[in-house]
Amino acid sequence: MLIKVKVFPAAKEADVVEKDENSYEVYVRAKPVRGQANREIVEALAAHFKIPMEKIHLVRGFKQRNKIFVIK
Repeated sequence: MLIKVKVFPAAKEADVVEKDENSYEVYVRAKPVRGQANREIVEALAAHFKIPMEKIHLVRGFKQRNKIFVIK
């Protein structure tokens, strides 16, 4: 399953907001430095979907606010 994620780094609180079936907004506390925010996004998505982090992979948007993840 592919999902679209719009990221808000350096937020006050971490949160995952579902916009529609395959679109989410993810707020993370980490700053976008050296992939810290990307790691925190994966952690937040894993907690939201209640699956292991190893099943979530970033496929597009490594350095952009809009990202695409695949969930296995």
